[in-house]
Amino acid sequence: MQIHRIGPVFGAELGGIQLADATAAQTDEIAAALATHEVLVIRDQQMDATQQLHFGRQFGELVISPFSPNADDAPELIVLDYTQSSPARLTDIWHADETYKAAPPKLTILRAVITPELGGDTMFASMRAAYAGLSDRMQRHIAGLTARHGFGRFDRLLRNDPEGVRKLYEVEQLHPRQDHPVVAMHPETGLPVLYVNRHFSERINELPEDEGRAVLDFLLGQTARPEYQLRVSWEPGTVVMWDNRSVQHYAPHDYFPQRRRMERVTVAGSVPIPDGQSGEVRVDKVEVDDVHVDPGDGQAAPTRQFQRG
Repeated sequence: MQIHRIGPVFGAELGGIQLADATAAQTDEIAAALATHEVLVIRDQQMDATQQLHFGRQFGELVISPFSPNADDAPELIVLDYTQSSPARLTDIWHADETYKAAPPKLTILRAVITPELGGDTMFASMRAAYAGLSDRMQRHIAGLTARHGFGRFDRLLRNDPEGVRKLYEVEQLHPRQDHPVVAMHPETGLPVLYVNRHFSERINELPEDEGRAVLDFLLGQTARPEYQLRVSWEPGTVVMWDNRSVQHYAPHDYFPQRRRMERVTVAGSVPIPDGQSGEVRVDKVEVDDVHVDPGDGQAAPTRQFQRG
């Protein structure tokens, strides 16, 4: 199995492996690579839904989403099949999966079945890098804060009719709104992660409403910075795994009316851990040891016109 970095901050491609035949040792290696690189892209996979479910269970218990469309015979398999008659919904917003739960998922495994000729990419944002990019003063300001997480767009979708309201009430009994740390510690790397997202995070609990909204909007806006992003293009047989504890994703609706069918499994996680820095700033430095750096030829840098005499 080969691991090749595809982004300067995060992301890697795995080669030399068929996930359907992965051994226990390879699964452990993949889990370690995921914690390091946050997003793994594996191309040319010969895998069906049954094999995907089996592969996902190697990382833990699979969870059933109360809101996402799933297979009749395998509720753990989410089926995202969008066509001209059933266009994509609710994916064009930055989010981590299911943070309205007390213990949000650990990781997600998404497999492309049918891909559009144009468009249909998925964008990812590293919230580990987003936190590291904040100023020292902002890192200290948000240390110890918590945010309330609700159902986001799912709430508005279900409130359109009485039956939807009834289903929403049932889900609320199983998953009451949760308070999670604004800065969480990744349980495997120990690094701080910015843990708020535009879909599910509603407010910051410890600040006045107007101040909390301003701070939350600023933090949510970090996903828009290209320095923290990775864009993945799909083709049938591509599998992408991402660490749901430190990565957010966004799927643009730019391929209508073409068809796009993806199948997904999600692995159960644990309760987010508040980062225990107590005001002491820790910044995740990007390792570039394996990247070739051109020392240059010693010539002076070009001069801008306004700098000339």
